Amino acid sequence: MVVGGLAGLLVLLLVAAIGMFFWIDSRLAGIDGVLDDYEGRPGDTPGTNWLLVGSDSRKGLSAAQRKKLATGRAAGQRTDSMMLLHIPEGSDKPTLVSLPRDSAVTIPGRGRDKLNSAYALGGPKLLVRTVETVTGVHVDNYMEIGFAGFVDIVDAVGGVEINVRAAVNDPKAGLKLKKGPQVLTGSQALGYVRTRKGGALPDFERTKRQRQFLGAVVKKAASPGVLLNPFTAIPLAMSATDAVEVDSGTGAFNMLSLGLAMGDSPVTTVVPFGGNETVAGGGAAVKWDRTKALALFNALKEDKPVPKDILDAG
Repeated sequence: MVVGGLAGLLVLLLVAAIGMFFWIDSRLAGIDGVLDDYEGRPGDTPGTNWLLVGSDSRKGLSAAQRKKLATGRAAGQRTDSMMLLHIPEGSDKPTLVSLPRDSAVTIPGRGRDKLNSAYALGGPKLLVRTVETVTGVHVDNYMEIGFAGFVDIVDAVGGVEINVRAAVNDPKAGLKLKKGPQVLTGSQALGYVRTRKGGALPDFERTKRQRQFLGAVVKKAASPGVLLNPFTAIPLAMSATDAVEVDSGTGAFNMLSLGLAMGDSPVTTVVPFGGNETVAGGGAAVKWDRTKALALFNALKEDKPVPKDILDAG
């Protein structure tokens, strides 16, 4: 009797899980044409490569919310953060690489400019093509999230614990934090990854905070206390599917793979850079260290661990 009851419960849980999987898949918003082929596109390579983008879209935010979150009223839409995640085929850990938004790159058909200008000029499709062109890495999946979705996801999991390395006071980002471990709300987390305060190289520190936060929020979202509790799992699923946009070929199974990779404590770094370059479209931009950057991206293309000296440089 007990065995039969347990078997019945397991069947119900399995059916519920399958139902939830297809429900999530049906809610994902796909963007057509993001990963279309073009002449000279880098070929597919072992492993899976994701381009993860945080945009500064204010879509879904009221005037009061924009004021509370200190997002400003900028028109249009730009990329606030960009990361390239490589998930290897073998047992090596995934690699998460920050691509500084102010990187000096050649945008196809547009010339030299900052990397985030590619999105402003041609949306996700031109951004993907630019990243593939300058890195030589074939992008398999694309995911984007705006300000409003960012806040909703963090609040849906009950906040995220972050070890703040130095006290932060940045009115422009609506942020004031003490040093040390603490649980950040959605609005605090948004300010934390956006602030340019702290460190000798503010943008470098900013990319480190973004990678730190992304790992923390995925770890929290994947924890049993969240996933096995319907009062948190369902709001999280609704917030996540409302918040993100993906390429039209990305579904729930791909998102599960992404979550598992991020929960596997990926190796994190930033593209090695040194010095500045003046670009016609936006003044001073960050110049990559060409030799080290090529070594980094070649390792990803060959599905090999990134050399330690390259990681140390980032």
